[in-house]
Amino acid sequence: MRTRDGLHARLRAATDPAHRALEASLDWQARVATLSGYRNLLGRLYGFHAVWESAIGSGLADEVFLAPRRRLTRLAADLDHLGLTPSAVAALPRPTSLVFDGPAAAMGALYVLEGSTLGGQLIGRHIAGLHGFSGAGLAYYRAHGPAAGAMWAAFRTRLEIFGEDPAAEAALTGAAVSTFSAMGAWLGPGPETPVAA
Repeated sequence: MRTRDGLHARLRAATDPAHRALEASLDWQARVATLSGYRNLLGRLYGFHAVWESAIGSGLADEVFLAPRRRLTRLAADLDHLGLTPSAVAALPRPTSLVFDGPAAAMGALYVLEGSTLGGQLIGRHIAGLHGFSGAGLAYYRAHGPAAGAMWAAFRTRLEIFGEDPAAEAALTGAAVSTFSAMGAWLGPGPETPVAA
């Protein structure tokens, strides 16, 4: 049911259960407590972003908007800093490929990835203090850095154009919920994939 609030408010409400489930299952503080745990988490994130960024790029068909929001190369740089060779990074496991049916669904998936840049600032500071990193090794979590607020504001402005069409909003919301759930399943509890340094 549509409310008079903006699309972002409706989307946040609709995705809240899936978002909370992801946060509950991630247990990021325990996972980054050791360098090997941090490396394993980044390796799983790399696999996820490799698939999702590609699918979002195809569905969105707007590389000018997407390019500064891509984080796969940042993950590769962090993994390199933590001792992984390029061939080891390329061999990391990935979820099954997927296709987003148009810009609205792609934007819904991007909502999840882009929203994570906000909380990532806090996580990055925690990791920096824990492991003594001053910059290298934190590219993924630092993401947009001081520009995070401006990047999020620009994203929200772009998001609102999909609120004019109920079908587009439904596709966007469905993709966002599915992305939260898929990320939780890929990153959450279960057997770790060892990422050798």
